[in-house]
Amino acid sequence: MDYRIATQDDLDLLAEWNKQLIQDEGHRNPMTVPELQERMKGWIESDYKAVVFCVAGEEIAYGLYREGPAEIYLRQFFVRRDRRRAGLGREAMAILRDRIWPKGKRLTVEVLTKNHEGIGFWKAIGYQEYCLTLEMMPSGLGLSADRG
Repeated sequence: MDYRIATQDDLDLLAEWNKQLIQDEGHRNPMTVPELQERMKGWIESDYKAVVFCVAGEEIAYGLYREGPAEIYLRQFFVRRDRRRAGLGREAMAILRDRIWPKGKRLTVEVLTKNHEGIGFWKAIGYQEYCLTLEMMPSGLGLSADRG
C-alpha cells in the first residue's frame, strides 16, 4: 500500500468519499458534495492533513487528522465500499501509526454510537472506549408529566 498527503487536486475525491462516509455512519450532516469540498479545502489549508491510500495506483482510502501537542485526532477515516473487509483499513491505520504519526501521542477518534461496524473496527485495532456524549434534540425537550 502506498500513500500521499492530499492536496487541492484531491478535493473532489475527498468530498465524494466524505459524503459516502456520512451516509455509511448514519450521520445527520446534510451538506452537499460541493459544501463538503469547501469544508475539506479549509481543513487541509489549516491545521488538518489528509492522507490518501492507494493499492496498485488505485485510490482506496483516506484519513483526515489533526496533530496537537499531546494527541492525534483522527476526524475522518474512510475505505471505499468495494474495498472493505480485505484488511486494507487495518493496513492504512498501521501506516498512519508507524510511518506518519509521531510516537508517544494519544490517538483519538469519534464514532457514532449507532455505527456498530465502525465501533467494531476501531476496537479491533486497539482503540478503547473513553467517553460517551449524550444529547437531547429540541423535539425531546418537553418532559412528560406522566413520567414516573
